[in-house]
Amino acid sequence: MGTSQSREGLEVSDSDSDYDERDEEEEQEDEDYEDAQNRSNSATKTPIHLDEVDARLKALKLKYQSNAPPSNSSSLPKNAAKLYLHIGGNTPAAKWIVSDKRTSYSFVKSNDEEQEEENDEDDDERNDGKWYLKVGSKVKARVSTEMQLNMFGDQRRVDFVSNGVWALKFPTEESYRRFVTEFQDRHFYNVYGLEPTEENKVKVYGKEFIGWVKPEVADDSVWEDADDSSFGKSPETSTPVRSRDDLLEEFEEAANGGVQSLTLGALDNSFLVNDTGVHVYRNFDRGIHGKGVAVKFSGGDLRQHTPNKALLMRAETNMMLMSPMSEGKPNASKLHQLDIETGKVVTEWKFEKDGADITMRDITNDTKGSQLDPSESTFLGLDDNRLCQWDMRDRKGIVQNIVNSSNSPVLHWSQGHQFSRGTNFQCFATTGDGSIVVGSLDGKIRLYSKTSMRQAKTAFPGLGSPITHVDVTFDGKWVLGTTDTYLVLICTLFTDKDGRTKTGFSGRMGNRIPAPRLLKLTPLDSHLAGESNKFHGGHFSWVTENGKQERHLVATVGKFSVIWDFQQVKNTAHHCYRNQQGLKSCYCYKIVLKDESIVESRFMHDKFAISDSPEAPLVVATPMKVSSISLSGKRHG
Repeated sequence: MGTSQSREGLEVSDSDSDYDERDEEEEQEDEDYEDAQNRSNSATKTPIHLDEVDARLKALKLKYQSNAPPSNSSSLPKNAAKLYLHIGGNTPAAKWIVSDKRTSYSFVKSNDEEQEEENDEDDDERNDGKWYLKVGSKVKARVSTEMQLNMFGDQRRVDFVSNGVWALKFPTEESYRRFVTEFQDRHFYNVYGLEPTEENKVKVYGKEFIGWVKPEVADDSVWEDADDSSFGKSPETSTPVRSRDDLLEEFEEAANGGVQSLTLGALDNSFLVNDTGVHVYRNFDRGIHGKGVAVKFSGGDLRQHTPNKALLMRAETNMMLMSPMSEGKPNASKLHQLDIETGKVVTEWKFEKDGADITMRDITNDTKGSQLDPSESTFLGLDDNRLCQWDMRDRKGIVQNIVNSSNSPVLHWSQGHQFSRGTNFQCFATTGDGSIVVGSLDGKIRLYSKTSMRQAKTAFPGLGSPITHVDVTFDGKWVLGTTDTYLVLICTLFTDKDGRTKTGFSGRMGNRIPAPRLLKLTPLDSHLAGESNKFHGGHFSWVTENGKQERHLVATVGKFSVIWDFQQVKNTAHHCYRNQQGLKSCYCYKIVLKDESIVESRFMHDKFAISDSPEAPLVVATPMKVSSISLSGKRHG
């Protein structure tokens, strides 16, 4: 199948004395030890504390002792650091090597006068007015989330991506903290164009979100429900990232090529859409299997523009197919209603408001489980500045079904709102009761109650990256936003003035809003995924029953399907969060690696989970294949 194990290594071998000048023989001894240590880390996945590493290094260096005075970190330059480079990718030969044992870093603005001469030669930073990180003569990177900065406070070390995977090791705790603080301040400026003052941060985030500005003062009590979960607590000791111990491929089969989207059903069937038609798969408790049945597109818009969205309705007997009007743009002016039982397109619907044709960027079901309702006749629509509900019945209550008409019937704008400007909606999802979460280009995530689409009950500020996909748990307590470089997990719970616990869908959250958690790839995995590959389609596992809790989160980037344990991410005591500055980021996950870019990864409905596997199978679709992955690690008879 291609699940994969990380060989990034949890520690670089080092000691404070490495900042002193040394002869070549001593340096070679140090690097030999590094190679051995990283191979050991890769094989055993057991982290070794820095003190132990230092002790071993000092033992190795006994025969090189001289009368030189001991290292004095106070004599080092203010921005001194040691630079490492990771080589070997994800192979058994992967290791960290010393790239520059004594270097220094600086943050430079691209339009600084003193950098003008350099900038004339550097097209990537010419006149953009942004901050860049430079390390000696070897690293130059724009300060952004694309660097995937990963902090190791206990090692005084940061890892990042810039045409390779690098690590900076700092001589003192103070110098490490100073670097991280300055990096975060420069990033704030690059995102918002404002100096990182307290006043400007409150201006950007709002007083209610002071915990997003200062995570160290945020109210984390709402995350503590994880401790009561029956799923088990996160281990107290460090756990390996990219674990694959309990991943097992159950099925893999050809998918007729050109797969564009995956639509899972909660009943008998699931579906893959490619440029020729809709292909039907049978749902089993170990995954999905092709039935050899396909509904072929024959002429018309469906043949010219492959649908980019498929929505199941009416107890999964009908499918709404939405095709983009032009390549590269998701907006559509109409959609097709496919009767799955007959295999025919029964209606072509137009989007219209007040007599004028309009477009939709996305569509979704009224609630998280309404596709199972046989009488369902409404669904939700989203465009850049529109949020609405569409009704397939006319105003007299008669369902429109004009199969042979040359004029497409018009969907009835049942309710909703057309915002004047500036919302830049990108994606949306619904809870079990029909509340709506919407993600925007500016990174904001808005929560709307099921009774009003005009005014958001809660609007979470953006973190600087557009939201490309959103999902929400059935109970509405947790929201997952996808950006190109990370996922953001938000808790919507709050206590109102009467002491009642509510979600941000039903009321305006006060000033004790918890800080979000970020889900990221390690710099090595981000580098392996490729610069052009971005996160897409972050989902919770699929639950449609009150009282049941989603167990996992999954997102896709390049050839990776990345799976996080929801319980582990919520656990405040999880080891990933120790010694971090800023918003807490989780780097512990499992990876399913395929041999081509993945179109979509989704968990099947909770009903397909079996007794010895607490999670339903994961279905992974590539353009040429579809695979079903069990998280139990046990093959079933």
